[in-house]
Amino acid sequence: MSLKNYKPVFHLFCFAVVACIVHIAAFFLLEIKFQKFHYSIELLYLIFFGLSALLYLILLKVKNKNFEIVGMVFLFGTFTQMLLGYLILQPILENKTETVIVEKVSFFITFILFLLFQTLLTVRLLNEKR
Repeated sequence: MSLKNYKPVFHLFCFAVVACIVHIAAFFLLEIKFQKFHYSIELLYLIFFGLSALLYLILLKVKNKNFEIVGMVFLFGTFTQMLLGYLILQPILENKTETVIVEKVSFFITFILFLLFQTLLTVRLLNEKR
């Protein structure tokens, strides 16, 4: 496998860093106290970056072995990521503080951003000519 196959992981990393900085800057500008969140914003971005990168690397391996099942592996990986996201979200759902709504919205924005980006990466992977 050539190094160009791993270039999207670098793009994913750059996306995660920029999105995290924008996310934190938005909280500073809106004067939202995010330091009391159950999970720090940086940790959420790290978790979702790790899951997305792992899924993409798995898709690369599957593409080389059996191209026909890449879509199904993506769906299974996304389902697994949603399940892990729910497990991570559990303590936030049980929290009864005044910042819980902002924390939930922040969590889902992060989740959706990474889901969109990894969907775009998978579409690009599927559209490559063999």
